[in-house]
Amino acid sequence: MTTHVETDEHQALRAAVSALGKRHGRTFTREDLWSEAAKLGYLGVNLPEAYGGGGGGIAELSIVLEELGTAGCPLLMMIVSPAICGTVIARFGTDAQKQHWLPGLADGTLTMAFGITEPDAGSNSHRITTTAHRDGADWLLTGRKVFVSGVDIADATLIVGRTADARTGTLKPCLFIVPREAPGFTRRKIDMELNAAEKQFELVLDDVRLPADALVGDEDAGLLQLFAGLNPERIMTAAFAIGMGRYALARAVEYARDRTVWKAPIGAHQAIAHPLAQAHIDLELARLMMQKAAYLYDAGDDVGAGEAANMAKYAAGEACVKAVDQAVHTLGGNGLTREFGLASLITAARVSRIAPVSREMILNYISHQTLGLPKSY
Repeated sequence: MTTHVETDEHQALRAAVSALGKRHGRTFTREDLWSEAAKLGYLGVNLPEAYGGGGGGIAELSIVLEELGTAGCPLLMMIVSPAICGTVIARFGTDAQKQHWLPGLADGTLTMAFGITEPDAGSNSHRITTTAHRDGADWLLTGRKVFVSGVDIADATLIVGRTADARTGTLKPCLFIVPREAPGFTRRKIDMELNAAEKQFELVLDDVRLPADALVGDEDAGLLQLFAGLNPERIMTAAFAIGMGRYALARAVEYARDRTVWKAPIGAHQAIAHPLAQAHIDLELARLMMQKAAYLYDAGDDVGAGEAANMAKYAAGEACVKAVDQAVHTLGGNGLTREFGLASLITAARVSRIAPVSREMILNYISHQTLGLPKSY
């Protein structure tokens, strides 16, 4: 499933990652695949060459995640570590932060998690209550985060907090690198009915003391820096969803070709064939918007990328849920067996509608920002 809107280099990357994914398959071990993808240069394909990365962008990184997902072995932490954290540090970090983190993020020896969501704030990032205040040269960070992926395997977590503006007294967002073993930084695993290699955590920060250089970028540019990470997150979530949808669809098509009832393969019946064709169309359309979003982001158009990234994430989430649902339905009872490996995707597919931003909040964004309708929230 290649597309002629891509360059020869992109198609070659897609084919190479696809081959890697097929070697690992649905029964992959996250650590082994992460390590091999890193050695081949795929994890850091978006990071600057000066720091050991591939010098590409989110367009290339999204291809890697999509193709791994299509092979049944998506790496969730790719969304977080190289895409969000790597991008933010590459764009806004100090020279020391770049030298410390980027080579490790690129070669897979370092991993970062990302903490923005709070128990009481939900999608309203303006209600974030995790706050940082100065104590001499240090920062003290206090607050709570929830649904943070992979904190147990990450060397540090990029935490979104708020600091008081010295001039106005209002709170503004800032990003802090918090090491995993920092005193006062504790985590509790959330019991999820989600079959994923990466676990979800609730975090508590109780006067976590951080050095001055834990702050990423300019204290006064927090919102710009935050959205510099959130747009890649939406694009990569779209890639994750499209890959999952393609994997499910391929299993269903294979089954519909082979499964024979009343002397004909079930795929010969339009009631089976047409919904699978529709799922394919929806996935392809979502991928086109994802490619547009990645192109705009990599070209430096943050505003245009914001709109396209939200649209891509919305379209991919819808397409993924429908593709997985139709795949399970095509297999009937077999679709719910462990042998065929589709049932667990029913829950996983829903995540692409919910996180990192719900479909309703995207519709709010498009109706207000794009269409100019009155704001409802």
